[in-house]
Amino acid sequence: RRKLRTDVAAAFPNLSAEQLTEFIPNKEELNVIKIYCHKGEAVTVYVNNRNPILFEIEKALYPTVYTLWVYPHLLPAFSTWPPVLQKLAGGADLMLPGVIVPSSGFPQVERGTLCAVTLSGNRAPVAVAVATMSTAEMLAAGMKGKGFAVLHTYMDHLWEYGDKSNPPTLAPLVTDSAEKESAEDEEEMEGKEPVSSFSADPLQHVDVGDLSLKERDSCATLLGTEVLGENRAAETAEDANTEVQQEAEDSRTPQEQMDALFNQCFFHALKCKVKKSDLPLLTSTFLRSHMFSCCPAGQQLDIKKSSYKKFSKFLQCMQHQKILQVKELSKGVESIVEVDWKHPDIKAFAVPEGFSSASAAQDSKNEEREQVYHAPEIIPLYGVSTKMIPLFQESGHRKGSILSSSEVRNIIVNYVKTNELVDETNKNFVKVNAILCDCLLDKSEQDEISSLKWDDLLSRCLERLQPVHQVTFFGQEPIVRKGNIEPINITVAQRSSNKKVTVIKNLEPYGLDPQCVANILQQRVQASATIAPVPGTKDRVQVQIQGNQIHHLAKMLLEEYQLPRKYIQGLEKAPKLGRKK
Repeated sequence: RRKLRTDVAAAFPNLSAEQLTEFIPNKEELNVIKIYCHKGEAVTVYVNNRNPILFEIEKALYPTVYTLWVYPHLLPAFSTWPPVLQKLAGGADLMLPGVIVPSSGFPQVERGTLCAVTLSGNRAPVAVAVATMSTAEMLAAGMKGKGFAVLHTYMDHLWEYGDKSNPPTLAPLVTDSAEKESAEDEEEMEGKEPVSSFSADPLQHVDVGDLSLKERDSCATLLGTEVLGENRAAETAEDANTEVQQEAEDSRTPQEQMDALFNQCFFHALKCKVKKSDLPLLTSTFLRSHMFSCCPAGQQLDIKKSSYKKFSKFLQCMQHQKILQVKELSKGVESIVEVDWKHPDIKAFAVPEGFSSASAAQDSKNEEREQVYHAPEIIPLYGVSTKMIPLFQESGHRKGSILSSSEVRNIIVNYVKTNELVDETNKNFVKVNAILCDCLLDKSEQDEISSLKWDDLLSRCLERLQPVHQVTFFGQEPIVRKGNIEPINITVAQRSSNKKVTVIKNLEPYGLDPQCVANILQQRVQASATIAPVPGTKDRVQVQIQGNQIHHLAKMLLEEYQLPRKYIQGLEKAPKLGRKK
């Protein structure tokens, strides 16, 4: 508690010693709660009298709206119109066109300064935000662009941890002489005690039950005039911004519009969809599962219509801006390994209308449920080789034609029947003609063998065709590759001091990210797991985990991931369980 008081005093020097003692009491109960945002960030919340008073993110302290209602002078404040509050509570940041310019001028702040956001007519803060530019930069930009990155608002989930009270009504500080004179004129016109402050916030309730009829009418007139005027001003600013934005969009080429859409979906996905625990993340998964879900209704992402042409080039551009880092963990397979969530462009991004923070968090949870690993469908195929062309050309195939085993069988059967090669005395045998002899028999066999059994004929044919395999991942187009697919190779190696390590290779062809597999194994077996290059190669990696962990690997690969046993090599090296005596 003493350390917390010291940290609060350093973070908020405006607090006096008495206020500090009142804020962090010595004897009252002070609870500490750790919560996790949808991005996976850990947030420490300090609760006093059932209300959260502070929250801490990465060793930085921030006050809640409950604290700012007691100490409204704690942070420099900027005011906005009441209709904007609904947008802020929905997850949007505060744009400069929505900030009210007071006659006395803005408080002087620098980029990164912690600020409070209030509503017109009420000094009680409704949001905590970080300035994305200094006061001078705001004015130099003509009050356009993003002014504040909002961290916490009235009516958000952190506010719901407390008693859910509404903001108090705090009279604005009248500093300008003209404002003083107008206030005095209003007092004389009323002829009664002045109405010191009326909140224009429609969410706040003004108690007018004890006022006289005349006072009620005056109160209603003032409230109606203020709300109407502010709403009109907010709507005018919003309409002007919309018109300018629409004109700008209309003047852009289709390619520029697609580039802008890719940028929007990219920052939206990083801000609302991807968590630190998701990394490393396959770039294909990031595009398919995260960016596509951030695309506005009625629009579609198409990288070929952009100036980038390839998604890898788009990510390279983002990497040059130091927003993220992409690495090729295996040959031809790129992954996002690091994201700078503190980057100004990510912080400054405003979630488009129609995407609330709550729905984004729910989408992220739904995606986590949906993103269950699906074992790929692997089908062995066969390519027609040069030597086998005479046997297959009658059926219209040529060198390089890809066939399944059933297609090969049908072609051979039709060839035998068409050329009447079935042995009349024993139909289990096929007579070998000149083409079958050249294609299927070795030179030493050509003078000795005159007929083959059906099974022998088919097996010889498959052996002499080029091996090809087709891999189909869940929700993707099939991929055909030459050769047989390499099995996942599991070995147990011995290191110094007689220590054993389990080494796993060839995970990438099966759609498994080595880093993710290492993280999962490390959590399950509570042993160190690392990623290392495969010796003798430059672009392949392997997972190394301490101890003989083949039992855990077998359970994960066979039972959870449903991979066929024939594609896993080395499961027989599992440690033998001791017999009970």
